[in-house]
Amino acid sequence: MVRLGVLGWPVAHSRSPAMHNAALRQMGLEDWRYQRLPVPPQLFADTVRGLGGAGFLGVNVTIPHKHAALELADTASDAARQIGAANTLTFAADGGISAENTDAPGVIAALGQSPKGWRALVLGAGGSARAVVWALREAGAAEVVVHNRTHERAQALAAEFGVRASRTCEPADLLVNCTSVGLSGDGLQRSATGGCELNQLGLTLDQLSEFSNVIDLVYRHRSTQLLQAAREHGARTVDGLDVLVEQGALSLELWTGLKPPLQAMRDAARSFSAD
Repeated sequence: MVRLGVLGWPVAHSRSPAMHNAALRQMGLEDWRYQRLPVPPQLFADTVRGLGGAGFLGVNVTIPHKHAALELADTASDAARQIGAANTLTFAADGGISAENTDAPGVIAALGQSPKGWRALVLGAGGSARAVVWALREAGAAEVVVHNRTHERAQALAAEFGVRASRTCEPADLLVNCTSVGLSGDGLQRSATGGCELNQLGLTLDQLSEFSNVIDLVYRHRSTQLLQAAREHGARTVDGLDVLVEQGALSLELWTGLKPPLQAMRDAARSFSAD
């Protein structure tokens, strides 16, 4: 049996096994299995080094291990190195470990069109934001602006990638939420007047008319408040499940050499209830 998996801590909520196993069945790879691998940070390195010998061909890596995955790998793609994080590891027969980042191209694929010439506002300054900022810059966005509740973190990320940090949420062609706001509840203020400093995202529902495209990396069984409000304001929206499917398909293609069935992955991801 060829084994694949997803490492995280925690990882019980992950929809990746349902998504990947549905794809593997449709691809006719009956002897392949994809599973959850809950691994705390202190056990990550030892666990990963033993996976190849345990029959694993590859794994996806999620929070909080993406930086550690890159550091552990013997070789890495230019993208993973430049982003500073890896979400995909592949184990060679000789024991070597190679790292890739499919988060970045997954965001562009989910967007469904080129952001070349666009102005983009990225909310957050963590690992996901790093991948999104890099992806947008490489795809030819005219300007990428980073906003984070801790402005110093936004400044550090912006300086590293040669983009700009802003203390406010500026209008843009594309808004990408790379924070966890919306995962477990509401995070937006209803009015643009008063109390804005209490808003977790730093913007209000009223401001969503300033964005024609909105991506929310948060995924839930139901749409997030951010995406619901964006659609009400006429924006084109992309949810985190679409990004999850696209990045997962790129990983699966890397491991199998075959084009995965995107619709089967999308259906399986959406039918898995994590709420």
